Formats: sequence, structure tokens, C-alpha cells
Amino acid sequence: MPSATDVSVELTVNGRSCRREVPARTLLVHFLREQLGLTGTHVGCDTTQCGACTVAMDGVAVKSCTVLAAQAGGHEITTIEGIGDEGKLHPVQHAFWAEHGLQCGYCTPGMVMAVRQIIADNPDPTDADVRRGLAGNICRCTGYQNIVAAALAAAAAMRES
Repeated sequence: MPSATDVSVELTVNGRSCRREVPARTLLVHFLREQLGLTGTHVGCDTTQCGACTVAMDGVAVKSCTVLAAQAGGHEITTIEGIGDEGKLHPVQHAFWAEHGLQCGYCTPGMVMAVRQIIADNPDPTDADVRRGLAGNICRCTGYQNIVAAALAAAAAMRES
């Protein structure tokens, strides 16, 4: 039974409509993980520092730890689970695999979502463009070189297709 502080949230996530009653202060990242079971979106800091929770809202990368689920109502959310098809990786996911752009994998979903935005904004980014675009995403393992290589490889593959 909903409480007086619950709100109804209706949105589209990865192409599927959903509606839930949640506490008004529920962050989108927690809504995705706890209400919808989409655990690919990671909780890294809850303070918009690390980018592990990056998703696309209406096609634009956002850190889901800074968006209330209620604010996302009526919007289209795409998570890491929504970008590839069964058995076929998205070109950015494939590039991360091919270029060894991950180690522990914790930051990878957010990095992939951020790289998608970088490429959407600039289909032919330079090394500096990628590094600037990833400034809000932290990786504690790789040193970023392979992540940048993956972003550049993904951009090239997407231009060719």
C-alpha cells in the first residue's frame, strides 16, 4: 500500500513502459536497480562524482544518481541493458571488449553510456575530445588509455556502418 510520500512514476525503460509507486525521494539509479532489476547501472558514489550510474534520458547521457525517479516520469530511459541485442554487442560495447577497455568492469556500463554520448555529439572525436567527454567518469583500474582507444575504435566502426 502506497504511503502519503509515495509518487507514481510512469516511464519507458529500454523500450518498455513501466509504472511503479515509489517514495518521492527515490533516485533513478535505485529505481532502475531495485524496482526494475536492471543492475547493470551501478551505484558508485550517489554524489555525481564517478559516472558509474550513467544512463540515457531521452537520448542524452545523465548520471542517474542525480535524477529523482519522479523527474524521469514521462521520459525514455536507456540503460546498458538496452543498447545491445541478444547475442550482438553495441559497437561501443564491442570496442571496449576488443580494445581491453575494462578491468574490474565496475565503471564499464557508465563509461559505455558516456562514450555513446561523446560519439553522438561528435562522430569523429579526437583523443582529447574523448578525454574531455569522460572527465565526469572515474575508472580506478585502467588508466584510461584503453578506454580512449575503445571510444575511438567505436566511433570509427560507427562511421563505417
